[in-house]
Amino acid sequence: MTPYLNLGCGGRFHPDWINIDVSSNDSHIIQHDLSRGIPLPDASCRVVYHAAVLEHFRQPDVLAFLQECLRVLKPGGIIRIGVPDLEQLCRLYLQKLETAQSGDETAAHDYDWIMLEIFDQMAREQSGGGMLTWLRQDPLPNETFIYARIGEEGRELVRTLRTHQTLAVRQPRLSIQRLRALPGMAKRGLLAWLLSEKDRQALAIGRFRLGGEVHQWMYDRYSLARLLRTAGFTNPVPQDATTSQIPDWSQFHLDTRPDGTVIKPDLFFMEAIKS
Repeated sequence: MTPYLNLGCGGRFHPDWINIDVSSNDSHIIQHDLSRGIPLPDASCRVVYHAAVLEHFRQPDVLAFLQECLRVLKPGGIIRIGVPDLEQLCRLYLQKLETAQSGDETAAHDYDWIMLEIFDQMAREQSGGGMLTWLRQDPLPNETFIYARIGEEGRELVRTLRTHQTLAVRQPRLSIQRLRALPGMAKRGLLAWLLSEKDRQALAIGRFRLGGEVHQWMYDRYSLARLLRTAGFTNPVPQDATTSQIPDWSQFHLDTRPDGTVIKPDLFFMEAIKS
């Protein structure tokens, strides 16, 4: 059977697929930096899938990445993409803005969260940003709304944060990890000596922003369809987490759990064909 390919899989993968991610802690995941291309031959895959990946590419690099996806697909193959839904975010922003202005306190909390979804994802200068700070609140002031936005992955993150907040874990003063980091620490020490405080700050922010965590761009159904056509795909069609042109899609549980729960409700999906 011609392979199905899952790019930027993180912890969501299927053992029958080729799964690629920038880091790997499982034998079913190939470790590879996708900014260097896709390490597969031309026309070798029947399906290319990635969710919550495209928005992390710098906008000037997106077209080349999609053309790489086109290259590894067989003629007639399907690409399936999931990205945060800019259109939905804008509609929610306007709705919550109007309601918050009327004095609704719950809507004001929802408004604050939507602002974080739109701007903190792109503008943050340290890991987690303002969204992580918000999620550390116990209780969350607008828990129902947030879980509707971030889904099961978000629930797991909040549970982890609350566990770590209540556990005091002591780290050894000189661990193996710190020993291994000594060369890097020496280099940072030299840079700290050579650079001004502003230069050090700029270097730290630049390294973080190029590290892959922040969102570099956002998409809606119009812009993503246009981009797919520009890359050489045909017939872009919106989908949801449960629908797909991919044969036997429901059995893979990449966008939904076995009970049907949508894993990332903030995403919208689109598929297109290599003609």
